[in-house]
Amino acid sequence: MSKIAVLTSGGDSPGMNAAVMSVARSAALLDMPLIGIKRGYNGLIGKFPNPKDNYVEMSMDQLLDIADLPGTYLRTARCPEFADKEYQQKAAQFLRELGVKGLVVIGGDGSLQGAQALCQQGIPCVGIPATIDNDLGYTEMTLGYDTAVNVCVDSIRAIRATSRSHDRPHVVEVMGRNCGDIALTAALSTGAEIVVVPEVQNWEIKDISRRLNNLIARGNTRATVVVAEGAWRTMAPFDHHSFLVKRGKVNVSFPEQRIDAINFARVLQQMAIDGVEVRATVVGYTQRGVQPTARDGAFAFEASAMAVNLLRHHISGQVVGVRSGRIFHMPMETALKMKPRFNRRMFNMVNAL
Repeated sequence: MSKIAVLTSGGDSPGMNAAVMSVARSAALLDMPLIGIKRGYNGLIGKFPNPKDNYVEMSMDQLLDIADLPGTYLRTARCPEFADKEYQQKAAQFLRELGVKGLVVIGGDGSLQGAQALCQQGIPCVGIPATIDNDLGYTEMTLGYDTAVNVCVDSIRAIRATSRSHDRPHVVEVMGRNCGDIALTAALSTGAEIVVVPEVQNWEIKDISRRLNNLIARGNTRATVVVAEGAWRTMAPFDHHSFLVKRGKVNVSFPEQRIDAINFARVLQQMAIDGVEVRATVVGYTQRGVQPTARDGAFAFEASAMAVNLLRHHISGQVVGVRSGRIFHMPMETALKMKPRFNRRMFNMVNAL
């Protein structure tokens, strides 16, 4: 195989740069020229007038110092147009004109679906799962997930220290889109007393309040409630705005706001035992913009080396993942049909103790 390309797509994820660096090292070892596609699938469809904004010929000298950097050197962006077959054909033709014989796609579910579409257009592709959400069912972990969890663990431990000092319960919102793995693992790792995840449908604020009050009554005045960002969409209907207006906690003239960590904490405080103050923190994008952990860095290195080796042997339509702690690959079509597993037993354990 004479030339390959690599792109990072979707939400940025810690370890993407390490994966690109490993692709470059593996390609250099095999004397395979490497093209870096910029801004995900946007670069493949030539979205920007200046070619330098769409792709770059990559060398080891360019990439020597990026492996430990947060973010993604190649940039990333969503590309809604790529759902249309016309743009998929355009991307395939673009790669052929560059002389590219294979593509490594580093990204989440949508990015890997894009790779699958390119395979159908005759472009050999291998996917590396890179998303902090850990929402791909075929692999035990995705690139960036371990780093995101560790950021949340550090934040929750710091929050629990100040909560203990002030006898204040605290709501901590973490990322994860429609998957509660970050929230659950962070709760398990920090001793948090309550965790709320999107996998549980129609959960009720009153139930969370009841559990929190039970903890407070038993002397735990600094309990932590970890909430996955996607859980707001699966909450049972509750008019939090009217509830807070009646108690004078929000101005009735303000437009109704969606439920979030701050409003959730306000509601819990109004439902809590008298004198208890409830605070809220959203961990946010710090989960993405940090250096990868050793585990994510090692995963990036090994997964990328496998991806390049697959392309070298003309094995296409594969995704790389982790099973029983070991790197493996499997057909992309089968992998993307697999649903994530939710650890109900550990969820129940956190909320029961």
